[in-house]
Amino acid sequence: MSRFCFVLVTTLLPFIFFAQTPPKTFTVKYIDQPIKVDGILDESVWETADSAHNFNQNFPSDSILATQKTDIKMLFDDTTLYIGIRQETQGNNYITPSLRRDYRAGNSDNISLLFDTFNDGTNAFLFGINPLGVRREALISGGGSDISGFTTSWDVKWRGESKIHDNYYISELAIPLTSFKFREGETKWRFNSYRFDMQANERSTWIRIPQNQFIVSLAFMGDMVFEKPLGKSRTPLAIIPYMNGISGRDFENDISENNFKVGGDAKVAIGNGMNLDITLNPDFSQVEVDNFITNLTRFEVSLPERRQFFIDNSDLFGNFGGRRDANPFFSRRIGIAKDTADNTIENRIIGGVRLSGKLNNNLRLGFLNIQTEEDAANEIASNNNMMLTLQQKVFSRSNIGMFFINRQSFNSPDFLDESEEYNRVVGVDYNLASADNVWRGKVYGHKSFQPGDSEGNFSGGATLGFNTKNYGSFIDAVYIDEEFQSDLGFVPRKDIFKVAGSINRNFWPKNGPVNSHGLEVFSIVTWRPNLDYQNTDYRINVEWGANFNNLSEIEATYTNQFIFLTDEFEPTGKDDAVALPANTGYHFNSFELEYRSDHRKVFSFGLEPSFGGFFNGTRYSMEAFFNLRLQPKVNMSLDLNYDRLELPAPHSQADILLIAPRLDITFSKSIFWSTLVQYSNQRDNLGFNSRLQWRFAPLSDLFLVYNDNYFVNTFMPRNRSINLKLTYWLNI
Repeated sequence: MSRFCFVLVTTLLPFIFFAQTPPKTFTVKYIDQPIKVDGILDESVWETADSAHNFNQNFPSDSILATQKTDIKMLFDDTTLYIGIRQETQGNNYITPSLRRDYRAGNSDNISLLFDTFNDGTNAFLFGINPLGVRREALISGGGSDISGFTTSWDVKWRGESKIHDNYYISELAIPLTSFKFREGETKWRFNSYRFDMQANERSTWIRIPQNQFIVSLAFMGDMVFEKPLGKSRTPLAIIPYMNGISGRDFENDISENNFKVGGDAKVAIGNGMNLDITLNPDFSQVEVDNFITNLTRFEVSLPERRQFFIDNSDLFGNFGGRRDANPFFSRRIGIAKDTADNTIENRIIGGVRLSGKLNNNLRLGFLNIQTEEDAANEIASNNNMMLTLQQKVFSRSNIGMFFINRQSFNSPDFLDESEEYNRVVGVDYNLASADNVWRGKVYGHKSFQPGDSEGNFSGGATLGFNTKNYGSFIDAVYIDEEFQSDLGFVPRKDIFKVAGSINRNFWPKNGPVNSHGLEVFSIVTWRPNLDYQNTDYRINVEWGANFNNLSEIEATYTNQFIFLTDEFEPTGKDDAVALPANTGYHFNSFELEYRSDHRKVFSFGLEPSFGGFFNGTRYSMEAFFNLRLQPKVNMSLDLNYDRLELPAPHSQADILLIAPRLDITFSKSIFWSTLVQYSNQRDNLGFNSRLQWRFAPLSDLFLVYNDNYFVNTFMPRNRSINLKLTYWLNI
């Protein structure tokens, strides 16, 4: 018996030891002397600092230590977190495509630091820097499980410098503690860091992250332990006034505009965990235009929010329901309305407040209230737009969220139909995220209310996903009642019951040029409840893709599709075209091939040809991008999208073309010039947007923006404007 126990213990000992291996940790020492941020680390206190080191390789392998060493030291005083980073390299041939802040990290040399200040595995702050000292910051939400939870529009004041030496570079950062939100008296934050090294063709992380997981996943983090408990945050009041002079002309309606706007925002910290944002007469004029998209579907396309007022804790408001099918709150609805001709126009925002953040370690609160003005000429009522949300953490990384949305018109003008006086939506969501992020899911139920319409109006769904290094799958079910309505949401289709699912297998060759490849089968099936649950849509995709060690990628997809049109549909956009008839079903197949080259190269490109059926005809498409980098100051790119639609008579044929060249010049870390040209014959628009930006002080900018738009066929002008905008961030 004793011999059996000995064998059993010695057999299980390695597994017991592995299971009990403590998480990586380091100590952040307290100092009482200032540090000069110059990228040199010559202060004696750096020699006493503990460090995060022994980075793990994430690419091309995730099972060994990184070949190039990274060492991160941290110190703090009563107001600031100081960070010193040494990164070893194979040489000094760094890839730094731009001097612009908030650069894209992929395919360039840089390091990013993630701080989970409430230790909840759900939200985090990210700060990054590259060898030239260019900085970026971002907010991470949703556990960092995918790109939708990565928001680079967030801005905050901090300092950072880098110095390049032979075969290594040093970065030094000073981040005010007021840039974070955290619990008073906290002694530990969860922390991780990821680094891109283009010379070694290596990605690495302090805490090992499996290659099948997103590299900013908050499920994989170590601990940074403060030598002294953190005190109460003394966040200053931030006042951000603006002035904007606009001169423009609408050639279609023969209207000239000369306008001068003054307004601003204020940011007020409430305790260590809450933000109060206030806006008065905000200016949401487009200093950066939206990218055109060729849309050959029957449904609306969502575009990302860029307005600063809506950015902080945006997941608290925008992550309810199904992001693609039944999102009850979509902030871009606010400040936008339809005129009497059903055209989308700006609806001026008078002002608003937004309170969001942590009430305690497990409970988050969000409240938003914005007032828009009446536009009687376009029969647009003044509306109050309000949302209240609570989110309670449960288990290790999951949460339960509840919300109430109210869009209420003011004064009930004569042109407003009684049924449009208000729209209210309530709902509950449960978001599942396992400790290791292998399992993710959601269950939700939402109900809307309109005047005289309180029966039914339901939207609900559930999804569950499984993701390991070799296998993955998910299933998603959505039901949206025909009468469900969310005026502040994104709901492209109603009266549907939809089920989607996929299963994939990944392979990781040990030798050869292929780093990984995999096969996925994906399907979506849609039924219409009000048509006796008739199957109106299905799509089945079979996809194979490969990632190469040289960072190029290839993907091939076969699609079998069925669409039953319940309403007539004309996809070519021609005014005199004959629409495809309603109450008709269409089966068609297509094939798509995509290749993306190594983005480390000075010249990179991507090609995506496809061909196959399209309703009762055929479609030939080519998407492409080309990029030329003359680092670090000049970047030139060209996006191309061509679709050839051939439908049998009496229907139309069409060549739909979208061309978008862009030129970005970063003269320095504070002066940037970008020009974007977009030609779309589907939109009948040729647009020019040229923007000169001078960041004359931290988060303070002077913009000179020129916009010009023309009709495609006649090359007659549509509208033209020039505006000079000044914003200044003042801490009081």
